[in-house]
Amino acid sequence: MKLLVVPASLDLRQPFSATPAWWQLLKALHEEGAELVASPWQGPPIETLWWRAGRNPAKWQGDAWLGARKLWRRVAGAPPPVQLDEYDAPPAGLMREAWSEKLLRYVSRATIAPLWYAHLKSMLRQQPDIDALLFLTLPLNQLTGVPRALSREFDIPIFFYDGDVPASLPQMAGFATGFRIYQGAQPEEFTAFFCNSLDGAAELRKLGAKAAYTVYYGVDETVFSPAQVATQDLDFFFYGHGREYRSLWIDDMIARPAAALPEANFAVRGTGLGELGPTQLLPYLSFSKLREYVGRSRINLCITRRAHASVYGSSSSRPFELAGMGACIVASPYEGIELWFEPEKEIIVVHSHEEALERYKWLLKNDGERQRMGEAARKRVLAEHTMRHRARQLLGIMRGYM
Repeated sequence: MKLLVVPASLDLRQPFSATPAWWQLLKALHEEGAELVASPWQGPPIETLWWRAGRNPAKWQGDAWLGARKLWRRVAGAPPPVQLDEYDAPPAGLMREAWSEKLLRYVSRATIAPLWYAHLKSMLRQQPDIDALLFLTLPLNQLTGVPRALSREFDIPIFFYDGDVPASLPQMAGFATGFRIYQGAQPEEFTAFFCNSLDGAAELRKLGAKAAYTVYYGVDETVFSPAQVATQDLDFFFYGHGREYRSLWIDDMIARPAAALPEANFAVRGTGLGELGPTQLLPYLSFSKLREYVGRSRINLCITRRAHASVYGSSSSRPFELAGMGACIVASPYEGIELWFEPEKEIIVVHSHEEALERYKWLLKNDGERQRMGEAARKRVLAEHTMRHRARQLLGIMRGYM
């Protein structure tokens, strides 16, 4: 099978949130026998051992937009973080599409969409052996009309994979740093949708998707593997960016325990996490250093944004990454976590600050239990949750439309 793929970005130096996951997925698709051509929506085209690079027909426009946004935020300040965990539903003001978002959408449809239509049409004509077109988590409301026009001219299925469900859905407030991709979109233009969420797939069908399939996140087990470290000198470690949708649990699982357990060594790697008391901020270095941080930590914390944690079966990369690295994981509440890992055997889920403290103290005293849990979690990943498992599922569904 030959696929033309349009990911949001392939640039790991300035990635969108899912870029590392898309690298792993594309590599896995190649390993499962697919031939790939990848043209990024944002940033430079990048050639690898696993896919051929197609150009980005709107690169300078995208670079100009990013530059303008950075300049605006330096002048006006970054937008306030969305704290959905403090509300039962997003406040009405956060649900409304701002005039600037509408303007960006209309300008993109008038200027960017025609460039992409011409580029994709040219590639499909030059490479008639392409079997399907796959878009990966980009603002589909800026491409309205393009899938329908391509479908009229070429007899191939056109798929969209949204890896940000449910946060990307209109009923959620969206991220302060991201796009609202469904306002003004026409999901029925696509042959089918894939998403990372079980219950979220039903919501996509309500929005007009002809079909929606759940393909969870996974990991490349050769990349997310246990690191060899000399000693475990960290007691607790968390990595991630921003407090959005999880501010209360960051406080309850990091800031407050760090103050309550002064003898313990808490550490984080990330940005925008707020005031964390005596917690150590580790430098943001290479991925190999991240593996080292996880390996050095006795207990690794998985604090999932409420947008994902509250909608049943909404996968995120973090649990699979930590499990792949053989970590002993303590997680905040996560609806559907049992779909992927067995609580108390492969992961521990806490439901309050008090329970977190209790489990922390117990785990610190039980070296063997921590090691057993980490080994069990990695074994589960190898059996069910590698990216090759996900690629196999994805290709199987696609073949049904050919």
